Amino acid sequence: MSTLTGTWQLARLVLRRDRLVLPLWVLFLAVLPTTYATSFFELFPTDAERAAYVTGTARNPSIIALLGPVYGDSVGALTAQRGGFLLVIVALASVLTVVRHTRVEEEAGRRELLGGGVLGRHAGLTAALLVTYAADLLLGLLTAAGLASTGLSATGSYAYGLGTALTGVVFATLGGLTAQLTESAGGARGIGIAVLGASFALRMVGDTAANDWPSWLSPLGWAPRIRPFEGERWWVLALPLVASALLAAVAYPVSVRRDLGAGVLPPRLGPATAGRGLAGPFGLAWRLHRGQILWWSVGFGLLGLILGGAAQAAGRSVEGNEELEQIMARIGGASGLADAYLGATLSLAGLAAAGYGIQAALRMRAEESAGHAEPVLVTGARRSTWLLSHVVFALVGPAVVLAVTGLATGLTYGLSVHDVPRELPRMLGAGLAHAPAAWVLAGLAVLLYGLLPRLAPTAWAVLAVCVLLGQLGAVLELDQWLLDLSPFTHTPQVLRDTWSATPLWTLAAVALALTAAGLTAFRRRDVPVT
Repeated sequence: MSTLTGTWQLARLVLRRDRLVLPLWVLFLAVLPTTYATSFFELFPTDAERAAYVTGTARNPSIIALLGPVYGDSVGALTAQRGGFLLVIVALASVLTVVRHTRVEEEAGRRELLGGGVLGRHAGLTAALLVTYAADLLLGLLTAAGLASTGLSATGSYAYGLGTALTGVVFATLGGLTAQLTESAGGARGIGIAVLGASFALRMVGDTAANDWPSWLSPLGWAPRIRPFEGERWWVLALPLVASALLAAVAYPVSVRRDLGAGVLPPRLGPATAGRGLAGPFGLAWRLHRGQILWWSVGFGLLGLILGGAAQAAGRSVEGNEELEQIMARIGGASGLADAYLGATLSLAGLAAAGYGIQAALRMRAEESAGHAEPVLVTGARRSTWLLSHVVFALVGPAVVLAVTGLATGLTYGLSVHDVPRELPRMLGAGLAHAPAAWVLAGLAVLLYGLLPRLAPTAWAVLAVCVLLGQLGAVLELDQWLLDLSPFTHTPQVLRDTWSATPLWTLAAVALALTAAGLTAFRRRDVPVT
């Protein structure tokens, strides 16, 4: 029997299980660059306007740190820079997809059951990598086709698409390696996300420094250096290919030498006796969620510092362009252009915070699937207490993340305009205003978990729809009733001079009702569901 026996069958199983999630993130990420290009064609139709935008905004150090370098003032060059942060999302999706179909399968015991049949030792890893590679390449091709359809050069479009695809390939292979290192899916994801964060930090340092050599050490810095639409350097594509080959050369031998279900790194043993803080469900939930809250807060705090520092330059760059002023005012909903920029960026932070809430709520499903819920419940802990111990963090977590983002944004923006006492509370309020909408999606995840745990991940699809409506609704001029399906559409823009708190209370009430319905459903079903 070959070590690859059964690979095709496992690949079909991966596609069957990800038949909704995989096409969703591929299509979403493929469409965004095309919308960026269309917007730049409409907003900056002349060379002079584009040159002014590059000078005033695109080359601002804060913008470069967030998005990457810009190598010209053509629409293609601006689009390539604007899509720079999408590389982070592609990389993250690739890592999580591979870990989901390798380490998660082992941790749940399903890979051991499949391994009892005719299945080669390399089949599982190869199937997960092949499907993720195919998704990344399809993303690259769709992105290139979309950009070319806007009138941009086909050569630059395919250079950008291939750079995006190969970035995903590198991090997919990294996910395959991290899945061999630890015996838990959480540990594998943590290592992968840590490497992704380090790569982003290296790219930021290199792109904003006088010498960009740190960016060449980061997989996230390679795609921009292909220079799509500005004299493509095709040889740079060899870097992600070589890196992927080296990572695979390490991952495959390790996957054979370790025991099934084990990892290369030894698990960290806990204390012999539990602390007093673990005496009840809330103490246990705090132990499970505290690391997640910490790292999300640190990451979004750094993001807020960057966004706040870029706000003043973003406001100045569009002065005199009436069409862009209208678009920015419609998206950000603020009277000033800098406030419009801050409102738009904080709304994106709200969407990300909703992702945190969903992830925290789905921790209950992971605990139940792993068999950890039953031992807690048989000790006499009430079902409602156990569920609420996790729901608290699904609601408090997004508020903490948004508060940190708002404070960090207000600090750097306040320093840039020399008015920290005024801007700090304004941005704190603007960040927290998105918390009720995030709570609605967290409440939806709780409801789905209470009704039927297998449906709970559908909350991610709902979040993806909200992202699509928020990012593409104004550009595509969708009907208002369709935009109103997203709770984030109803979030008031508190940076305006006048606004109403009624939508906030309404969204909070909806979130409370969803959570209560989820609690009622959970109390009436079996644990675990068979």
